[in-house]
Order: sequence, then C-alpha cells, then structure tokens
Amino acid sequence: MLADIYTPVGIYLRLRDRFRDTVLLESTDSHAAENSYSFICINAIAGIEIKDQSRVEFKLPNQPAENVALKKNEDLKELLWQFTQRFEGTSTDPKAARFAQGLYGYFTFDAVQFFETIQFKKGNDEANAIPIARYRLYQYVIAINHHKDELILCENKINGFESESAVLESLINSKDVPVYPFHLKGEETSNLTDAEYIEMVKKGIENCYRGNVFQIVLSRRFQQPFIGDEFNVYRALRHVNPSPYLFFFDYGDYKLMGSSPESQLIIKNGQAVVHPIAGTFKRTGDDTIDQERAAALLEDAKENAEHVMLVDLARNDLSTVCTDVKVSQYRQVQYYSHVIHLVSEVVGKVAAGSNPFQILFKTFPAGTLSGAPKYRAMELINEFEPTSRSYYGGAIGYIGFDGSCNHAIMIRTLLSKQNTLFYQAGAGVVAASQPENELQEVNNKLNALKVAIGQAQKIG
Repeated sequence: MLADIYTPVGIYLRLRDRFRDTVLLESTDSHAAENSYSFICINAIAGIEIKDQSRVEFKLPNQPAENVALKKNEDLKELLWQFTQRFEGTSTDPKAARFAQGLYGYFTFDAVQFFETIQFKKGNDEANAIPIARYRLYQYVIAINHHKDELILCENKINGFESESAVLESLINSKDVPVYPFHLKGEETSNLTDAEYIEMVKKGIENCYRGNVFQIVLSRRFQQPFIGDEFNVYRALRHVNPSPYLFFFDYGDYKLMGSSPESQLIIKNGQAVVHPIAGTFKRTGDDTIDQERAAALLEDAKENAEHVMLVDLARNDLSTVCTDVKVSQYRQVQYYSHVIHLVSEVVGKVAAGSNPFQILFKTFPAGTLSGAPKYRAMELINEFEPTSRSYYGGAIGYIGFDGSCNHAIMIRTLLSKQNTLFYQAGAGVVAASQPENELQEVNNKLNALKVAIGQAQKIG
C-alpha cells in the first residue's frame, strides 16, 4: 500500500499491544535507495537462543525446543547456519520476501567466548545480564520503502499458524496511536567514578607503552531507574541522534534500543563491508566552528593513528574470510548530533555459498570496541573493567537465509531491564592519550543518550 501517511513509529505503537514479540528497525540514511527501509517484525515463530556457556536452544515452528550441548570452542557458526538451512522459502515476490525470510536478533559482546579461545571472568554485578545471543524468524515483517513511499506486508505462511493479516491491516490503518508516560525514578549511578575511570585509562596507556597493545577501548557503564514506557526514550533518541541504524527490540523482560552510527558487518551482492569509525571530536552546534573542528580532527596525530590502526585491523579481519580486500573510502568526516567522527569503508569479495555467521564471527567484536591486537585487548578489558559488557559492543541486525547480513554495533544503545536503563560508552586509548580527554570522549558519546532520557519525560 501507499505509505505516505504512515510512520514506522506510529505503526509500531498501534501493533505492539496486540501482538507479542515486536521489533522495529529504522534508518535515517534515506538518501540512498538501498538504505531507505524501515522494518517492523511481529510474532516470533522460530529462533535460536544462547542462554549460557553450555547450550544453544533451537526452536522450529510448532515443534518443541531442541537443546544442543556446546563443548568448548565447538563450531557454533556451523550449527547456526545449519539451522537457517532447515527453512526453504518460496514467494511470488522474491525481492520483498528477502526481508522476511531470515533471522532478526543480536550477539552480546560476551558472545566472543564462542568464537575465540578467550574466557571472561564472571562478574559480581549481573544486573545487565541478558541471553548471550537471540535470533528469531517472524511470522510478519512490514517493510516500509521510504524512497518510494511504499509499505509491503510480508507474511511467512507455515502450516499450523493462523493468519491474522486482516487484523494487522486494520491496525495499520487505525487512527488510534496509544502512548504512555515515562519518568525517571532516583539518581543515575555508574560502575566507575571519574577518578576510577581515569586510573583505568592510565593502565591502558601503560600497556600501550609496554607493547602489550597498540590501542585498547575502555568503557564505563551508567544506569538509571525509571517508571513507565521506555519506548519514549527511543522516540527521543531517534530525534536527538538520527543515525544509520535505529532499533527497538522488545523481548518482554528486557528491551534493546539504540541509534548506532556504525555497522558491524554488511554482506550484500557478493561483498562484505565494514565501516571502521575511530577519531572523535565533540560538536558545538555552530556550523563554522564544527567545520574548523573537523579540519583539526583530520590533522590530529593521535586520532588519526587510532583510525589507521583500526582500518588495518578491519582489513586483516576480512582477509581471513574474503578475497580482494581493499579500502574503498578512507578517513571521511561524518557529522552526528553530538560528535564528529572519522569513517572509512573496507570491502572484500565473499565466495558464493559462504556462511555469513563465519564472516560475522571473524569481524566480531569490532576493533573499534576492543582494540589492537584484538585478543590481547579483550583480555585486558576483561581484567580492567569491573562489570561484564553484556549487550554493549555486541552486534544487532538481520541474517537472511540467502546469506545476506546487515548488523550494527550496539553503541549509543540502551538496555532496559527491571525498570532500569543501562548505557555505556568507551574511548580508544593509545600511548599518546590524555586520561582526562578520554573521560571527556566517553561523556561526549553518552551525551545523546542522556539528552534523550531527559526529553522522554516530556512525551506522552
């Protein structure tokens, strides 16, 4: 149907109280036709969940869950890809069907323990703990093509599932948009004081001088209790900090929402693409001053050294699973609501029939969230940071049964769990770092989230 009078947020608000398991994905990168889609997914009918270190649960439509024991360093990527190959899709419109015939979900940062030999300590604070990974096939996917002002309703028809597409269409066309208030309750707290974060950065600098790492990304977590509807925070965030990846995943007892500027991995048309973002200056809001700051960012030796290092790391990651790897765009200045970033693009050719989970695992976690060399940096992160990262630095998005993939890194992202919002940011530490500047960089990155949380109280 024509979509010119509909918004993804409006449709989502009409549907979420009637249907379980709803997720919303949007993009503000609407100048390019291929990136101008929003998606609303409704009614999970199959999926994968990793709840702990010992087992993975597979759920097929109308069948009891299958639990597969995981041995240490077992080849999880094959188990996951084999699960997707148990589905055979047909369609009268294959172009539209590709949006619905695949899995939507996430991996947490801690999931790297399944991809590498590394093992993380178990922290005392499990307040932000969620399943390590969760991917689902949905009965309905609404795809909104903003480029053409077109709304496509896709339904995966499987024996044993009653169609409710008529109800869905009626709700889409409804004029009622139910909204509820959101309010903060109590004070914001953190897992580190300013002084403790600065001391942690000093440890990172010391390890750079020792040659243990060239760079390490050290992060800090905040949490804020609330009452009411946290979807208002997402609404405020997409307004305050428009980004290529906007998402709200509702899993019932916890929710993930974010406005991420950075992709983890895109696989499309035989190519794998990674966009390293490293090098950050604060925006002022004054166009002339921001242009001067962008020019200074391009000349800043520390920020550029960090960027070059992480572009090389992205090239190395892709080279293990792709051919003809090259840097297609280098050190482009991009403006976001509160920061200016340096962004590059690294691409590689993907062999036909490749397992997208294998490529995802090889690029995970992003060097921009860990450091270089990646393995040693993760060991030090595990040693220095007082709490598990959980979702922060993980990847969220879509993997198609055709081998396509589009995942964002979970940065500028909030976890809502038990009426508490968790949000986290990090800074890339190198030998030339100034601890106070890295503390300020974390604050700059978190600023959009904190502004959104404040504005959310005015909605509804």
